[in-house]
Amino acid sequence: MAPKRPEGAGAVPKPVESPAPKPPDRPPLYAALDLGTNSCRMLIAEPRGSQFRVIDSFSKSVQLGAGLESTGRLSRASIGRTIQALRVCQQKLKRHKVRSMRLVATEATRRAQNGAAFMARVKRETGLVLDVISPLEEAQLAVVSCAPLVAPETDQLLVVDIGGGSTELVWIDLTDVAPPERSRAIMRLHGGFHAAAPGEGPRARVVDWISVPLGVATLRDQFRDVDDDAARFALMSWFFEENLTEFAPYKSEQSRKGFQIVGTSGTVTTVAASHLGLKRYDRNRVDGLRMTSDQIDAVIRNYLALGPEGRRADPRIGLDRHALIMSGAAILQALLRCWPTDRLSVADRGLREGMLYAQMSADGVLSTQEEA
Repeated sequence: MAPKRPEGAGAVPKPVESPAPKPPDRPPLYAALDLGTNSCRMLIAEPRGSQFRVIDSFSKSVQLGAGLESTGRLSRASIGRTIQALRVCQQKLKRHKVRSMRLVATEATRRAQNGAAFMARVKRETGLVLDVISPLEEAQLAVVSCAPLVAPETDQLLVVDIGGGSTELVWIDLTDVAPPERSRAIMRLHGGFHAAAPGEGPRARVVDWISVPLGVATLRDQFRDVDDDAARFALMSWFFEENLTEFAPYKSEQSRKGFQIVGTSGTVTTVAASHLGLKRYDRNRVDGLRMTSDQIDAVIRNYLALGPEGRRADPRIGLDRHALIMSGAAILQALLRCWPTDRLSVADRGLREGMLYAQMSADGVLSTQEEA
């Protein structure tokens, strides 16, 4: 008789499974989208210390405000281009599973007679809900984004955001804030241009701010019928300065010592790239660059000498910017005529960075200590 097999003999032993290592928790992702008169731009980022790290980005010239000056409406072609760009943004938001986001539209949508209908169509066709923000909030976000570029020795600060449809100027007095605290004091303005709350720490004082309804696209359209290149430039610069008369600091001369302008716009970064002779744009060399009034004036004189055809062929300006660079330069020249400076800081940053900082700060996910 064959021996009886013990119970369980020949069975394949079950492998002992070690528990899988738990993946590290990923910081939450945030998104900020800025739909302007000329461009649609978005950043997706994660908090990193006192700053943030960009995970993905998008930028497209959609020319939403094309023809707005003459018709008062967003055109069918402009709306079509913009919705195509917003579909790409929606896909990126879905792919990255972004839950915290701020999506805004600015001057062109504010002014257009069919702006509300356009927003409704955007929601219907892309699922995205955009807020049409006020000029005040636009100015606040621009100021916050530029805070890291403010020098400790700056007593008086002018932040300039040259957009496609409007230009925001904010004058800030920092004399009551200790120099090491000046950058952080400006960041506290994300909640508004009012005085500091008790226990909040020193806050920069906003002397005055203005939103001029002239940007690179709208100013160009105002003088499109002037054929002479130099005459058109001079008229644009004069006309922009005329719109500054209600801005309180316009009435008083400013000493160069302790005064700084921070400029954020495609105009300012293009002028910086031209000054550096960059044939291929390099954000690391442009963002934070300091330029004098004389250096900026030399670049603008060179643009005028090139003429429209020369500017179109200049790789430092780029195909997307050549049609708008002279209206932007006219705005910049008007500002430097009022407030000459040896410290204009170039900011390759703007509303998107301001929105990201404001969201992360409100959620308490940023370190309160500056990183080394």
